[in-house]
Amino acid sequence: MDADVTESAGTPADPDDSDTGEDRTSDKNAGEERAPDGSPGAVPGGDAPDSGPKDGPGGETRSGSGSGPSHGAPPEGSGGPGPTVDIVVKRKRHWVRWTALGASFVVLIAAGAGWWLYKKLDGNIRTDTSAAAELKAYEKERPSSVVHNAQNILLIGSDSRAGDNRKYGRDDGGSQRSDTTILLHLAANRKSATAMSIPRDLMVNIPECHKPGKTASKPQFAQFNWAFESGGTACTIRTVEKMTGIRIDHHMVVDFSGFKNMVNAVDGVEICLKEPIDDSAAHLKLAAGRQKLNGEQALGYVRARKSIGNGSDTERMDRQQQFLGALVNKVQSNGVLLNPTRLYPVLDAATKALTTDPGLDSLKDLYDLVRGMRNVPTDKVQFLTVPRQPYSANANRDELVQPDADKLFKQLRDDKPVAVVPADQLKDDDGKNTDAADTSGPTPTPTYSGNNAATDLCKQ
Repeated sequence: MDADVTESAGTPADPDDSDTGEDRTSDKNAGEERAPDGSPGAVPGGDAPDSGPKDGPGGETRSGSGSGPSHGAPPEGSGGPGPTVDIVVKRKRHWVRWTALGASFVVLIAAGAGWWLYKKLDGNIRTDTSAAAELKAYEKERPSSVVHNAQNILLIGSDSRAGDNRKYGRDDGGSQRSDTTILLHLAANRKSATAMSIPRDLMVNIPECHKPGKTASKPQFAQFNWAFESGGTACTIRTVEKMTGIRIDHHMVVDFSGFKNMVNAVDGVEICLKEPIDDSAAHLKLAAGRQKLNGEQALGYVRARKSIGNGSDTERMDRQQQFLGALVNKVQSNGVLLNPTRLYPVLDAATKALTTDPGLDSLKDLYDLVRGMRNVPTDKVQFLTVPRQPYSANANRDELVQPDADKLFKQLRDDKPVAVVPADQLKDDDGKNTDAADTSGPTPTPTYSGNNAATDLCKQ
């Protein structure tokens, strides 16, 4: 009678045992399949049997054998996985292929949608080619750039009543004036941005200008906003360059509708009012206190003149600067520039609102410009108005205060810093806006009346 055989857990059968004990029981285990090495119960691939007791000749239990062939052991001599394993592997490969195909399809759809959005935004921008041609004709008269990589961009708010803007006044044949003009200086290191407002009633020397389809206008000493009416954007740029000596690198023109849409795209801008406003001419009625303005209300707020404060254009410019600062702060504080779902409506509204020179007439050009400004701290985005006082011949007009104005122009032209403080902190005995100096260092920084984008209008 065969002796009981007990093997230690996890130990393969000794080859000698296969030749002796196992051979003696070959008749009793005729139905048991063997691996190529002849050892019973071998697992696919030649692995060692599981640990534990095994079926001996007397019916003792051996782990790993179970009921023999019913456990899917490969046929003798197969040396690899059986048909079931092959089917599983094939199914897995099919699943991987379909997943890769689906992912590729999604990527293609996303890329196509992204390209479509890019082309749409890019196509929104209008190019002012006539201004470029006019400026090229007068290139010899224009000042040269002084500091490499510093940028000077002229922002012009058009008061045209044509098209969607006709509800804001009579359209007298398409004529328009610059309701708001701001010279935006971007420092070469992109660590600061200074926006200088130019009063529309400022008396300046306007050069000879041409307008498409019209004869050339004569040089004249007149209100600044007449330059836009006489010769459009190019004439306005040449007037600013003649007055400041600063080379204008680019320009943007925004109309009423464009401004409204941009405010709506950021879901409104919050301001605080000391007194209620009821101005039918500006289509504006607001209660005192904290208010969140939509696009229509914002347009009325920056346009209102006679119903707010002393009714002067100076106060209106101060409001415009404060509102633009609040708009910049709203965009940065809500992460619009880094949030695609919030950024697209802003870009769509902005690109539809703009008419630019050929150097800024693509989405890539505008993106490069914005990317250079995104790290400018809000307290370094400064707003001020050119130093001015009532014009001696007509108190309803303005004239430059010298030498303060020329000092400011030189600072911007040479890309040197300027500082701003609230108007009530910067008055001389005659009540004129003058520059002061920061005497804390060897080279004083000229200081002007103004504010920055970090200013909270509700805490003033």
